[in-house]
Amino acid sequence: MAASGSASRRRSALLVLLAVVALAGCGQAGQQPSADHAGAEADLGHVHGLGVDPADGTLYAASHNGLFALPERGEPELVADRRQDTMGFTIVGPRHFLGSGHPAPEDDELPDHLGLIETTDAGRTWRSVSLAGEADFHALEAKHGRVYGYESGAGRLMVTTDRQNWDRRARLALADFTVHPSNPDVLLATTEHGPVRSTDGGRTFAPMPAAPLLLQLDWPTESMLIGIDPEGTLHTSRDGGTSWTEGGQVTGTPEALATHGPSRIYVATETGIHESRDGGRTLTLRQALT
Repeated sequence: MAASGSASRRRSALLVLLAVVALAGCGQAGQQPSADHAGAEADLGHVHGLGVDPADGTLYAASHNGLFALPERGEPELVADRRQDTMGFTIVGPRHFLGSGHPAPEDDELPDHLGLIETTDAGRTWRSVSLAGEADFHALEAKHGRVYGYESGAGRLMVTTDRQNWDRRARLALADFTVHPSNPDVLLATTEHGPVRSTDGGRTFAPMPAAPLLLQLDWPTESMLIGIDPEGTLHTSRDGGTSWTEGGQVTGTPEALATHGPSRIYVATETGIHESRDGGRTLTLRQALT
């Protein structure tokens, strides 16, 4: 049976985004951020990740042009004047972030793939942790004393308990994944055919036929699973992904999704950072992007 026009458009949009995700980190030195950004502090480029620092509630955006702090009012602020292309990004704790990606143009002594990197001062300095020159994580999540990463070059999910030794798990083309808040073996991922679920720590995945086609996911609590589709509509599940309710919508294609607390949701598109304070029922533009 042919897909409806709306479903077909959403699937086409997800296919395009999966291609973009796959290629975004493959440019190496030839596609690194430009060093000429005088007077363009708000030029984030493509936003790869969002997160809130529990130390002070600051929202951060990991982007093609560096890590930016996003104050409630005012322009985004580039952290430490470093233009590294931060791909995978997750906040572990107060001022403690993990990332991956490609070095800034001026850091020509660093490998093209940074592997897993870490900061404990909210992005002012970073250190290499593991897989430098080998891994390009496009998605990262730290939960349950583990780090989960999607390595884009091999198209493989990887997991570590010590941030040094990595277990290579399922290979699949995904745009995003999230980990259950209390069960380290349950993961959801978004693919061109719809969300898939793993119950064995990401070694195998099975389809979720009742779920909408989604692009980004976050699972902040057992009673709140948030997703956003390629057309920018938020979807909420209160039962772990069995049933879903549509919420608010943003204009543009979603690039990153994050949650904070019981009701705040942040969505990045190519034109702005959007915020919901009511669990996804409505969204407002928090910060326009150039």
